Amino acid sequence: MNELILILDFGSPYKELVARAVRGLSVYSEIKPGNISIEEIKRLNPLGIVFTGKPDSGELPDAFSDLLASKIPLLGIGYREYLGKHHFVPCYPTIETSKTSRMIFQQFLFGICGAKGDYKLAGYIKSQIAKIRQQVGKQRVLLALSGGVDSSVCASLLSQAIPEQLTCIFVDHGFMRLNEGDQIEEAFADRQLQFIRVNAQKRFLARLEGVTDPETKRKRIGEEFIRVFEEESKKLGDIPFLAQGTIYPDIVESGGDFGATVKSHHNVGGLPANFDVSKLVEPLSGLFKDEVRALGKKLGLPAFLVDRQPFPGPGLAVRVIGEVTKEKLDILRGADAIFREELDEMRNRPAQYFAILTDTYSVGIKGDSRTYQPVIALRAVTTDDFMTCEYTPLPHKVLSQVVSRITSEIPSVSRVVYDITSKPPGTVEWE
Repeated sequence: MNELILILDFGSPYKELVARAVRGLSVYSEIKPGNISIEEIKRLNPLGIVFTGKPDSGELPDAFSDLLASKIPLLGIGYREYLGKHHFVPCYPTIETSKTSRMIFQQFLFGICGAKGDYKLAGYIKSQIAKIRQQVGKQRVLLALSGGVDSSVCASLLSQAIPEQLTCIFVDHGFMRLNEGDQIEEAFADRQLQFIRVNAQKRFLARLEGVTDPETKRKRIGEEFIRVFEEESKKLGDIPFLAQGTIYPDIVESGGDFGATVKSHHNVGGLPANFDVSKLVEPLSGLFKDEVRALGKKLGLPAFLVDRQPFPGPGLAVRVIGEVTKEKLDILRGADAIFREELDEMRNRPAQYFAILTDTYSVGIKGDSRTYQPVIALRAVTTDDFMTCEYTPLPHKVLSQVVSRITSEIPSVSRVVYDITSKPPGTVEWE
């Protein structure tokens, strides 16, 4: 058991940033709703508590008065007005500030709470391996492997914890980036697990024939994925446990009377309606994204998987604007690969960068001939959390090189544009 700092959430959009800042100082943190009971707080036995946000009602729960008597050190983020209003003068060490600086957290954690900083990723690996073995025993586990960071790290950790007991089904829907399906298969070729790659490109394309609405695309792809996964899993006989790459931000949701609540059910990957949740294995559910990436590196996963940019579940299907066809996917795959290849060489790379095949056509010139071909849009953004972002002002020299390569190496493209929209008002993805 690690030392614990509780992050009590009263509707703050920064709760995850605060929790991550604490963990960055090697102290384990957990986010709980602001209306948590004093009995639950005592059970968790935290070294200290951080308040984030303020309840809309202006009133803290009954447990707050009990906290005063508990002598647990408190840190209030953005509580100056509130604490003054209620004449909150603790008789034990406390800090109240609106600035979440590293120095303040260091003072609170080590100077006031007396933390030792015992939270290490190596310890997390060891504890999860023990937990997985205790839960699963000698039985088999099934995982839907997408090739994304979370499911890949989950598969790697499980294969180390329960060698030869894990079966991974990789549903290749045909919407991956250039050569990505082969890279994913190669990455898991030498792991102690059973890897099944299902070639389902034709099925998915057939489901999207004539579809232009992005939400309809997402829904149909999700439905087809579940069908393919269920069909393949039935061929494997009875596998009692199902694994998912659920991470901590997936678990923490805003809602309830005082901000964050924890999901009472799981609906990631389309679980069967009557699925026994005790048979669900989620070894990454306590980690933030950057911790998952760091864990993947410790487990020996290749950089292209661990450092992979965010990628939508429906893949390139929602980066092809309008109807999706194999021809359009091939055009986009080529343009996207060129863009990413060029930006991969930059010292200060954007947080995310990719190409979009628009449904706009433009007149151009190739050789001595007039063309009328689709327009490629490029998107690169800078962000810390993807809740908001700014477009990246790429050097014109880089953009010129990218455009030159795309228009010369891909015969069916003669015009490329660069998206300079921030979020808000736009989103990172186009669909």
